Amino acid sequence: MDEHLISTINKLQDALAPLGGGSQSPIDLPQITVVGSQSSGKSSVLENIVGRDFLPRGTGIVTRRPLVLQLINRRSKGTNGTNTNANDKGKDSTGSVSNELLDLDISDSKKPEDKKQDHSSGQSEDNKEEWGEFLHLPGKKFYNFDEIRQEIVKETDKVTGANSGISPVPINLRIYSPHVLTLTLVDLPGLTKVPVGDQPADIEKQIKDMLLKYISKPNAIILSVNAANTDLANSDGLKLAREVDPEGTRTIGVLTKVDLMDQGTDVIDILAGRVIPLRYGYIPVINRGQKDIEHNKTIRDALQDEKNFFESHSSYSSKAQYCGTPYLAKKLNSILLHHIRQTLPDIKGKIEATLKKYQQELINLGPETMDSASSVVLSMITDFANEYNGILDGEAKEISSQELSGGARISFVFHEVFKNGVDSLDPFDQIKDSDIRTIMYNSSGSAPSLFVGTEAFEVLVKQQIKRFEEPSVRLINLVFDELVRMLKQIVSQTKYSRYPALRDAISNQFIDFLKTSMIPTNQFVVDIIEAEQTYINTAHPDLLKGSQAMAMVQEKLHPTPQVAVDPKTGKPLSNQQTNATGGNKNMNGSIEEKSGFFGGFFSSKNKKKLAALESPPPVLKATGQMTERENMETEIIKLLINSYFNIVKRTIADIIPKSIMLKLIVKSKTDIQKVLLEKLYGNQDIEDLTKENDITIQRRKECKRMVEILRNASQIVSNV
Repeated sequence: MDEHLISTINKLQDALAPLGGGSQSPIDLPQITVVGSQSSGKSSVLENIVGRDFLPRGTGIVTRRPLVLQLINRRSKGTNGTNTNANDKGKDSTGSVSNELLDLDISDSKKPEDKKQDHSSGQSEDNKEEWGEFLHLPGKKFYNFDEIRQEIVKETDKVTGANSGISPVPINLRIYSPHVLTLTLVDLPGLTKVPVGDQPADIEKQIKDMLLKYISKPNAIILSVNAANTDLANSDGLKLAREVDPEGTRTIGVLTKVDLMDQGTDVIDILAGRVIPLRYGYIPVINRGQKDIEHNKTIRDALQDEKNFFESHSSYSSKAQYCGTPYLAKKLNSILLHHIRQTLPDIKGKIEATLKKYQQELINLGPETMDSASSVVLSMITDFANEYNGILDGEAKEISSQELSGGARISFVFHEVFKNGVDSLDPFDQIKDSDIRTIMYNSSGSAPSLFVGTEAFEVLVKQQIKRFEEPSVRLINLVFDELVRMLKQIVSQTKYSRYPALRDAISNQFIDFLKTSMIPTNQFVVDIIEAEQTYINTAHPDLLKGSQAMAMVQEKLHPTPQVAVDPKTGKPLSNQQTNATGGNKNMNGSIEEKSGFFGGFFSSKNKKKLAALESPPPVLKATGQMTERENMETEIIKLLINSYFNIVKRTIADIIPKSIMLKLIVKSKTDIQKVLLEKLYGNQDIEDLTKENDITIQRRKECKRMVEILRNASQIVSNV
């Protein structure tokens, strides 16, 4: 069962390989990602696990593409002629591969002639027990591991070029061997800081970004390779791992070069988790040095020397079974199996959800076999008209809970934006009392009026009614913007992008139709405002009556005096009568007014100047303090203007939205389909209008590819 789980993930990796690695794949598979600096011994650790020299070596960046390394354990054919799986032998009670099996792999499984062949970097093709296969070369088996190395270099250069460039597109290599534990590892480029030779100037950032795409996924187990003879706090691999896994819950540490540490020092504190703790802890290993490689020291001999080192070292002997490459492979196998068991249900769900998503997108993109051009135009115009009406009426297929849209936004413009704008208009923010006083005298002509002039009231109120025209016309433009917004919302759907020329033609014709409809709408709204100006209905039942206005002003100017009452008797106290008018009466009882209309001009005390009857100035304005009568008349007119202005304000706030609804919105709902059919259905360029977008064609191919890949992946996990 355990081998079957890892095999399932391997098959999924192969199935999803065409999607690329890192963030490009929609499915986050459980995998062990190997990170470390260039000098940390990362490649040597992987070769020790495999037991073979097969990775490119050299200076600078050697690993320039991710290498997805799938190790498949297979036993030699037994006496019955069948393959015996390593998972069926050498297991302890917990199901993990035992140390005895690992010991067997190190020393006993090969024939003497095979051991001799280990002194070369490759292997004779006569040995059929171990081989490698590349996903990009299906069916071809590489028995010579030198050829595997050469193919990795060749495939890397094919994508990145022969320079030091890097690429996130992975190479998938599967190695079958009786001497490995079934395991999947992703070898990533080593971290570097300073560009060397022809490396790009931003090589550090490029590598870091690539690594982060792989290790930041929640299902990635991070294998951080660190040199034990340097300060762990300065480890580039561990530092990068902590960026995406700060708690260390999915990171396992490997300590290389333990044998190169200064005399008397060890890594016991690190192993005990007292330095930088990790959930899976640290495992010390010993790799071959450059000198060992030059002297053709085999990996098998190196593993035996590693075992002897830990068993004989005073600091590690008591825990030697938890040190070395065999234990590292065993632990990685156990971690990966446990991780797969936990994540497989979620992976199944993710595959199914992603498959449905691409299947639905494929449906929205439409079939490859296109209908006739006229049929396409008719269908799209009909869909557009129905969706436009649906959005206006609140019957859209998908009603958003996040924001207002369509007809709801127009309602907001009517009842919030426009109504509040109209309500904010103040009839007296642009006219002063002196202006009212001037208009009163101008409207009465040469003979001063005896009563408050109706003409002055009408002149002033008409001026204020005119102010409603600007916000009303502005409202038409706001509604136009909202209708265009709906247009963009509709044509942004995938099905409209399939035919970009037809989509643009519908959009342009719709906007032209709205602009044409705005002309009579504007005129209608302006006519309504002019109608309000033309006839001032002084008989309106809501208009303040003149007598009421006069009484209100009288009370304001001459409040009724409060009569003092005797608290004992409750009777009014006698007070000396005062002059209620506040003016000085002459002997005929009339009020002597202190200042007249032209008081400022005729205020000179020079009798000769007065007698000369000088001509009035070119511009004559009312100056001087207003008389009580002028003050009263001004206040009465202001009350009447305010009363009538509020009546018109209510009318405008109600009738203008109705007018726009009639002339623009309803007209667009009823006429747009007919207009589009007239303009486009019989268009001589109809074939050009229905040409598919290149992006749509490419996207359909991509969706078909994704559906095929995900169906294959779904089939792989369906039986698990």
